[in-house]
Amino acid sequence: MLRTIIRIDEDLCNGCGLCVSACEEGALGLVNGKAKLLRDDYCDGFGNCLPACPMEAISFEEREAAAYDEEAVKAAMAKTSCLNNWPIQIKLIPPYAPPLNDSHLLIAADCAAFTYGDFHNDFMKGRITLIGCPKLDGVDYSEKLTAIMSENNIKSVTVTRMSVPCCGGIEYAVNLAIQNSGKTIPEEVVIIATDGSILKD
Repeated sequence: MLRTIIRIDEDLCNGCGLCVSACEEGALGLVNGKAKLLRDDYCDGFGNCLPACPMEAISFEEREAAAYDEEAVKAAMAKTSCLNNWPIQIKLIPPYAPPLNDSHLLIAADCAAFTYGDFHNDFMKGRITLIGCPKLDGVDYSEKLTAIMSENNIKSVTVTRMSVPCCGGIEYAVNLAIQNSGKTIPEEVVIIATDGSILKD
């Protein structure tokens, strides 16, 4: 069918990937260092990727293309990782890592992601994820987390922890880090039971 769809000028594209992040349908990807429209049927033609491109490499064109398939997009996005950063281990990520600034943080106990079925969509989406286990790692996370919160503009912190006592260490470290940073940072704590349900207050 003839419809409006995006076009990417590979000569102008610098491979920054900002358009890929801006595309909510997952239609774009990086191939050999250049942005590419991977699926015509995933592109809704609205162009959320256009303002994200600093090189003005994206434009609209009218051409023969597969119809937009909203159901296929929803099914694909349900299987897509919502991870926005690497590394994710608290002990490995440097406090000055670029993704941290101007971010909403998710600080998760290791077991939480394996216990709660839709962890990516419900907790990781739109957040920078840091994980750790205070019992197994045997380190005090509060020093690293204090540095992260002091050196970056952290918009909010969500803590996901298990209901077991040892997970209290990760919540304590986050609270101490917020206090030590001297900043007022909104915090939410979500406690997950061993059966994968969320415990209510």
